[in-house]
Amino acid sequence: MSAQRTPEEIRRSIEANRAELGLAVENLRGEIVKATDWRSQLKAHKREVVIGAAVAGFVVGGGIAAVTGLLTGRRASRRYY
Repeated sequence: MSAQRTPEEIRRSIEANRAELGLAVENLRGEIVKATDWRSQLKAHKREVVIGAAVAGFVVGGGIAAVTGLLTGRRASRRYY
């Protein structure tokens, strides 16, 4: 035999669930704001960002130098026959 709940008990249960859901949504909203705040992420990971920028600079610079060398023919003029 299952115990029957009164309408008032059901209402209280629904209201409690609604309040818990509201708190969970607010907590989630705060976490999303924190995770997507790129300025604070940049401050928190400044060292990694600087290293990444340096690596990217070397890669882009090396690519530009290689293309420039191919276009100007400097690579071909260094060959010894």
